[in-house]
Amino acid sequence: MDLVTPAYRGASALAQMLPGGVVDAAAPEIAGWASWRASERRRMVERHQRRVDPRLTGSALRRRVREVYRSYGRYYGESFRLPAIAPADLDARMTYEGYEHIVAAREGGHGPLLVLPHLGSWEWSAYWLTRFEHVPVTAVVERIDPPALFDWFVAFRESIGMHIVPLGPEAGRRMVAAIRQRHAIALLSDRDIGRSGVEVTFFGETTTLPSGPAVLALRTGAPLLPTAVYDRGRIHHGVVRPPIPVERRGSFRDDVGRITQAIAGELEVLIRAAPEQWHLMQPNWPSDWVDRGPVQL
Repeated sequence: MDLVTPAYRGASALAQMLPGGVVDAAAPEIAGWASWRASERRRMVERHQRRVDPRLTGSALRRRVREVYRSYGRYYGESFRLPAIAPADLDARMTYEGYEHIVAAREGGHGPLLVLPHLGSWEWSAYWLTRFEHVPVTAVVERIDPPALFDWFVAFRESIGMHIVPLGPEAGRRMVAAIRQRHAIALLSDRDIGRSGVEVTFFGETTTLPSGPAVLALRTGAPLLPTAVYDRGRIHHGVVRPPIPVERRGSFRDDVGRITQAIAGELEVLIRAAPEQWHLMQPNWPSDWVDRGPVQL
């Protein structure tokens, strides 16, 4: 019996009914309490945070893990409330730097490829882009179980103006079409879901990251823009870094590998700026799958 989908539906409806201040205060606190539970997810947060800062141990590590959970709770609380947020509030709470790179890409006839980590509140900026800048946003998303929950998330994101492309055989064709239509393409790129991507060094350890961003850039000429959206109090601050060089230098395979490694380096820069907002809670390096012992509290 699927109890998860009704829970998400109910949480979203409740978040839109309650005053914004209540949701903003309650969502991080509820998630923060969940950080104390010994779980595989908590262990992965510990491991990933220590990759960013190996000095984290003991109470400092526990505090950092709690901050990550609180940030994750804020992300869900605010995302669920987006349809109910007044347009003036949406714009007033959005600041940015590097937006000129998005403008330049679109003026050059391409939709920019925004390569993002699972960090901060990217859906807020996507809604802002569609609502205020009239920039269509297409996002590639992984399929999740149960299917009803995946369908609900797709419908929810489309309700706030995004075009959603599920990972699968048709994703590449649809992404190329969206690039030609000058959509901003949101590509969460710090996790290789199928574990079949390009081998890179990421935070000092070998793993794989998705090859899709590099392949799309090479085949379409669309700029690759490292991007993140940080939470700063009540403000969401978007950072768009300069384009990653994507000119051809060798074989297609070698170029994909070189560009994906460059993406890994840029993601490190973006994550290190606010590691407590990095919401990566799944195994992401080969050692994560091998070393899965009990959580140390």
